[in-house]
Amino acid sequence: MSGSMTSAPERWLAVLLLGLLLSACGTREVVVQNAEFPEPLMRPLPLTLGVWYDEAFANHEFFDEAAGRSDSSWLVKTGEAQVALWDTLLGGMFKRVVHMDGPPGPQQMNPVADAVLIPEVEELQYAIPAHTNVKVYEIWLRYHFRLVTLNGETLAEWSMPAYGKTPTAFLQSDEAAVRLAAVVALRDAGAHFATSFLQVPAVRDWLAGLPRRQEGPRS
Repeated sequence: MSGSMTSAPERWLAVLLLGLLLSACGTREVVVQNAEFPEPLMRPLPLTLGVWYDEAFANHEFFDEAAGRSDSSWLVKTGEAQVALWDTLLGGMFKRVVHMDGPPGPQQMNPVADAVLIPEVEELQYAIPAHTNVKVYEIWLRYHFRLVTLNGETLAEWSMPAYGKTPTAFLQSDEAAVRLAAVVALRDAGAHFATSFLQVPAVRDWLAGLPRRQEGPRS
């Protein structure tokens, strides 16, 4: 018999190791969708707010290439959840919210609004326990906001952080842990925005300069 022949257990082990290697080198994809976000418990401002989600925001995704052959690349798509969060949040903070047909500017035929909010994901980072079996993951987000007129003139501009962490290690997969951390980070962003919006100095100045309006029942 040839000395190069291997036994059935050895062949099975080789196939298993090859499968694990190919799996590790692939891209792990997480799509954050179908998440529920609560409306803020506050009296809505008696204003019509326009909102413009550019393509990068509405289809936001984050790709992190594997650092080594034994690691996996990660693709985290949050665009759908981003739009769901901010539609729900702003709908609870303002009497009326309208979506812009295009970016604010003098040439745009947009719906009438008191101002337009333009959100942007400025940065996304995450921590993955690559060398442990504990599926507790963390995600950090940094947003950049611009509040502008219908002509595109800046009224206020500021940044805001958000943070999410899986509340449990007992999840079925790494992908589920990353998705849950992203949802927690988005909920944190919503809560932070709702409590800090009126504290932004330029926002306060803008509101102070508006004609006083009588708050009626919410439509």
